[in-house]
Amino acid sequence: MDIFCDIGGAPDSLRERLDEYRRIFEHALAGRERTGGGIRFRFRARPGVEAWVRDLAARERACCAFFAFEVTAQGDEVLWDASVPDDAAARAMLEAFYALPETGHLDPQGLLT
Repeated sequence: MDIFCDIGGAPDSLRERLDEYRRIFEHALAGRERTGGGIRFRFRARPGVEAWVRDLAARERACCAFFAFEVTAQGDEVLWDASVPDDAAARAMLEAFYALPETGHLDPQGLLT
């Protein structure tokens, strides 16, 4: 599997997507953690948050096909799990995704096209 992201066919630009991440993180991010197979973002299950997270996950999967995402509602949280194949470039993107709430950017090695 090729490890790159192609946001070129997406309905939003990279800047718009990053702004949307900033908004959802400010609105509902409860925490994040590393899991045995990847990472997890935990969101407060406010009205509309689960649908928002599911939509973002679907758009990310469409442009970064090497990611595996699972979104579940659990109690008062929406959990977004992400994992990648055992590949250095994929792991770098996963790390950039994990750091997104702090850094505000995603492209660690020029993988976005």
